[in-house]
Amino acid sequence: MSRETARVAVVGAGPAGLAAARAAAAAGAGVLLIDSEPAPGGQYLRRDALADAAGTARRDRATALPAGTEHLPDTSVWAVEPAPGGGRRLHLRTGPADAPGRRGRTVDAAALVLATGAHDRALPFPGWDLPGVCTAGAAQALAKEQRIAVGRRVLLSGTGPFLLPVARSLIGAGARVAAVLEAGEPVTGWLRDPAGLAAGTGKLGELAGHLALLARHRVPYRPRTAVVAAHGDGAVRAATTVRLDPDWNPVPGTERTVEADAVCVGFGFTPRTELAVAAGCAMAGGFAAVDAAQATSVPGVFAAGELTGIGGADLAAAEGEVAGAAAARLLGFGARPPLRALRRVRRGRRFAAALAAAHPVRPGWQGWLRDDTLVCRCEEVGRAELIGAARARQAVGTRSLKLATRVGLGPCQGRICARNAAELVGAPGLADGFARRPIAAPIRLGELAEDPLAAAPDAAEG
Repeated sequence: MSRETARVAVVGAGPAGLAAARAAAAAGAGVLLIDSEPAPGGQYLRRDALADAAGTARRDRATALPAGTEHLPDTSVWAVEPAPGGGRRLHLRTGPADAPGRRGRTVDAAALVLATGAHDRALPFPGWDLPGVCTAGAAQALAKEQRIAVGRRVLLSGTGPFLLPVARSLIGAGARVAAVLEAGEPVTGWLRDPAGLAAGTGKLGELAGHLALLARHRVPYRPRTAVVAAHGDGAVRAATTVRLDPDWNPVPGTERTVEADAVCVGFGFTPRTELAVAAGCAMAGGFAAVDAAQATSVPGVFAAGELTGIGGADLAAAEGEVAGAAAARLLGFGARPPLRALRRVRRGRRFAAALAAAHPVRPGWQGWLRDDTLVCRCEEVGRAELIGAARARQAVGTRSLKLATRVGLGPCQGRICARNAAELVGAPGLADGFARRPIAAPIRLGELAEDPLAAAPDAAEG
């Protein structure tokens, strides 16, 4: 292993991380950009095989790295801790997680920007463990990068506007989208906060374009409807859909069986908070708490993008620009406050708040489950087993919930099931505790046993 000092380390190369790297580099700071993906861009700017030449050129410009930036693709940060000379020490592994010969590296960063993003939230229902059921984000990534549709006839179910671009990507990859099912009532939700809607007026044209595409391809868009069961012998063959009341309880007598060989679900997003928690950052509402300069409660650590609140690519990029400039300024570089970016942040957060209020996850989803419905797929823990074990063993904390029920002890470490399990046992606040992992990413025992300072030169002052 080698150990070195980076002036500003940025973790994550989506819109927030790229903007942070550019802002820090523009101020004269050296930048190390670390990303688990093979190419920069994140989900929003992911390489799109469906794009035309003009779209590809726009993506290439949007993901271009600033001069002087060192980019580490296929690299995970598996631990973060205080560095002896100040700042943060990052422990890295480069290479696919399941490949031999991954390279280790330890970096002491004088300033750190976390832009780790988020992943889809999936709600359980009978049959959600069948092959052919996947998250909306996974379906979009496969369609955009590989031009492969997850199925020939696909149902989209969930809540939030992200379902619409996913439908567009699936159609572009050749799938027949049977329907887009929105569990909420978005029109009513948006009308409750017209000022918030006005803050995102730039998105209205994009929304209209998605809806027009659905109309051209005769794809039904059904509000207050959801997939509540998937059926098939070894793979999805059909799904049960149902109308929902305002709390998402199924309305009796409205069940329909729809043929589909793929079901894509997306009920909002869950921020990837492991590194922020490991760094000691204060959290608020499940997100990293930041001030106007995107600074966290830990000196020298900044956060931007979905880690601080779900708000989309434009808000993430604005926050990243603010964070990158602030990190460079902390190190003594002459970065001016990015006033335009600060205004975009204020406007974007207003829109994001309205978005969250218009697309909440209602508690009625718990009524979709049977006693044997798996909640934790890694450890194969069903609903009745989960609730029974939590009550019998009086699991009142995250650790006791894990030990009593096995939820969160599998390969995903609770990333998929933690929020759902915590809500099912009546303790939603326990979900945040699943992010407290000394080891934030998968690592082999042999790699963990290596001496990170063996044969490594002393790090220079950062």
